[in-house]
Amino acid sequence: MKVLSAAEMREVDRITTERYGVPSLQLMENAALRTVEAIESRFAPIERKRILIVCGKGNNGGDGAAIARLLHARGATADVLLLGRVDETTGDARTNFEKARVRMLPTFRLVEVEGAQQLRKEIFSTPHDLIIDAIFGTGLKRPATDLFALAIELINEQAAISTVVAVDVPSGIASDSQNVIGPAVRAHLTVTFTAPKVGNILPPAADWSGELVIANIGSPDELIDSAGSRLNLVERAMVERWLSGSRRGRLANKGDAGKVLVIAGSRGKTGAACLVGEGALRAGCGLVTVATPVSCQPVVAARIIPECMTEGLAETPAGAVAREAADRALELAAERDVVAMGPGLGSAEDSTRAFVRSVAVRRQRPMVLDADGLNSLAPWAESFRARPELPMILTPHPGEMARLVGKPIPDVLADRVKVAGDFARSHALILVLKGSRTLIAAPDGEVYVNPTGNAGMATGGTGDVLTGIIAGLLAQKPDDPLGAAIAAVYLHGLAGDIAASRVGIRAMIATDITAYLGDAFIEVGGELERVIFGVR
Repeated sequence: MKVLSAAEMREVDRITTERYGVPSLQLMENAALRTVEAIESRFAPIERKRILIVCGKGNNGGDGAAIARLLHARGATADVLLLGRVDETTGDARTNFEKARVRMLPTFRLVEVEGAQQLRKEIFSTPHDLIIDAIFGTGLKRPATDLFALAIELINEQAAISTVVAVDVPSGIASDSQNVIGPAVRAHLTVTFTAPKVGNILPPAADWSGELVIANIGSPDELIDSAGSRLNLVERAMVERWLSGSRRGRLANKGDAGKVLVIAGSRGKTGAACLVGEGALRAGCGLVTVATPVSCQPVVAARIIPECMTEGLAETPAGAVAREAADRALELAAERDVVAMGPGLGSAEDSTRAFVRSVAVRRQRPMVLDADGLNSLAPWAESFRARPELPMILTPHPGEMARLVGKPIPDVLADRVKVAGDFARSHALILVLKGSRTLIAAPDGEVYVNPTGNAGMATGGTGDVLTGIIAGLLAQKPDDPLGAAIAAVYLHGLAGDIAASRVGIRAMIATDITAYLGDAFIEVGGELERVIFGVR
């Protein structure tokens, strides 16, 4: 699903009206109807609820006036506060405010508010079950001030006793920015129209949206897809389609399901190797071999699940993989479908860094590169590019990304989409930039935002598990590395969400994600598996 900027959204609305004959007033009515439907589905019954709708003078306020009318028609008591005067509104918004003005009933009020004292009185005079924020919408570019900032403050004060629903974008959030530019409404639910906006899906701004509903109000999908955006939101349907095409038929054997070589671990960091190997197996590949320094092999073999095989590699005196092990690692890789390299390897020794560079450059298999594998190649050489027939997937966290591009971490965090997209395009690879709302950047410059996952995953080892899942899925469908990366990130986050529901965010550890990965597969593709395999 495309993520649109405010300008792209305006253009979609314009063409929908001019080319497809959907009047702009009808689009506003559709937006109001979809919002009311979302409210009804979550907060029913609406009858006899008292609902406050706080409106600005623009189109977002016009949406709010139409929402109030529809809620009242369903039996709610609607109090509409317009921050200004009806005579100051124009266009479709004016039409809806005029409809509200002539509707005045004991259960439907339109109040024109022009002062702070009046605003406070109207918001606090009567308790409301719901408050609907329809002040700004997508047009805001600077911090809210004066009466508008006060309205936002008062709505947030009431959020402890009233459910807050934002229309399109929480007021105070700039729809084109991931950053919070000033006072902003903290919504429990946001209903956004046609397509999500940057402020809806990228943190920290996205945290103000609460639950996000994306509502179709009449613009054709092909118009949205051709709007020019390179930013996308991952949907469950994408992952379902990918899983349906991955190879695991009724007559499959373990060789058909793919083979992964994991190169990971060093003295004191054997757990990383185990996490990657187990993640790859749980992702459904047929065979996993973990290659690790020879002195670490017995430790890994004793700790890892018995289904994983192990191999010893030549090591340095400090217990890290040595450059002399490169030829043996490449021999092992030649017998597998995918190589996952990096977690726990260490990058302090020149010998280990030389090993990583040799294997990465000389490999003849797709590679997933993480952690110390990335650190060993930082800063990334401008000439080192992947090839379509030999894809490479990098999985840095912001600190590793900063080292790869030679920038401070705050610069990476300031515009993660651009940093990830530029790097992936420049080096013809797939980049998974981990964090809250992990990004997957493709070689063609498209960037995908993953919606799953939670703060409980901010614990050691979760990235190692992700590396294993990506490798395991890629081994099953090596002709679609981007799809494998997107599916892996989504399922990894979903397994984390399931784990959080079972053990809590505070107590979650990386192995919980592996433990609940099967539940994530069932939740996403369970119906498909029942149809194909006759599972009952």
